[in-house]
Amino acid sequence: MFDIENSIGFLLAKVHQRGFALFKEQLDRYALTPPQFSVLAFLWQEDGLSQADLSSKTQIDRTTIGGLIDRLEKDGLVARLPHPDDRRAYRICLTTRGKSLENELCELAHTVQERFIARISLEERAILLQLLQKLRS
Repeated sequence: MFDIENSIGFLLAKVHQRGFALFKEQLDRYALTPPQFSVLAFLWQEDGLSQADLSSKTQIDRTTIGGLIDRLEKDGLVARLPHPDDRRAYRICLTTRGKSLENELCELAHTVQERFIARISLEERAILLQLLQKLRS
């Protein structure tokens, strides 16, 4: 018999669900979702990415990322601007409002992350991060 409750896949899924719910609860007051936050976070690192670049960086498929960008644009956080090198593409750029949320939302993300991993030591956190990066590749 397969011990589903102690399988790595099941436990990773449950941990993800818990972390997503904690973060979503805090983002609700901004009318944002965790995936929308991830798009903003990549734009805070490098504004003006193409939709394809954002799809690749967030590892969210192109159709879904398009919907996320639509919503962020509707909410006045990003704007689609013509891409200088590709007439068919757009650069996704932060608006003034999108830029203004960076410090507050990054602080919120740090707070939620600390709350989420509070029960594990600094050494365990480093090991967990290393293992997750290894599994991701």
